Amino acid sequence: MLAVPYRWYHAYDPQVFFLLTAAVFFVLSFCLLASSLVTLRSGELISQTVFELIYHVVGFVFYLIASILLLNHFLHRWYGVKYVMYHTVAIIIGAINVGIVSWYLRRYHSVYASGNPELFFLLMAVAFLIGTFCLLASCLVSLSTGGIISKTIYELVYHTIAFLLYLIASIILLVDVTNGRYHSSLKDSYMAASILGIIVSALYLFSALIAQRSYRGF
Repeated sequence: MLAVPYRWYHAYDPQVFFLLTAAVFFVLSFCLLASSLVTLRSGELISQTVFELIYHVVGFVFYLIASILLLNHFLHRWYGVKYVMYHTVAIIIGAINVGIVSWYLRRYHSVYASGNPELFFLLMAVAFLIGTFCLLASCLVSLSTGGIISKTIYELVYHTIAFLLYLIASIILLVDVTNGRYHSSLKDSYMAASILGIIVSALYLFSALIAQRSYRGF
């Protein structure tokens, strides 16, 4: 007997079920399209029957079930939908922060002087935007990555550091804004960025707690 890996022939593997569903309906849809293209009369005759209705309904049901099972499979391996949700929201808000601060830095500062709170905030936002995107993208591209990383202490350390540095950068920028250093347009924009930064730091805190629970479970 051939030494086939277990996950490729196990009947209840969501990945195999999704692959089989995709392959079967790809072949069937290709045959249906080819028969209609080769002989136009075939398409007209088939459209007069209930075949296409039943076929597409069955295809929709099977594809929906396979997609839900596959999604549930890799979300479970990444210890829940909260993982994906927190990281996605953190990436979106982080990108907004980078856009706001970089725009006004480019517009109102000819030289990025060291010690500027907005520059420190921008550096933290860019660093953790890239780091979080790479982390989430790795888990999306490779289904086994999330399970492997969750067994290490990397995520706990990463999210803890991200929480602390993002929170410090946001508080420093917020204090600098409230001290009246900036004019009205800059003040409103940097105030919004600092508040969003505090929200992102809270997301990293929640992610660190999830990572700790997952790490302690192994």
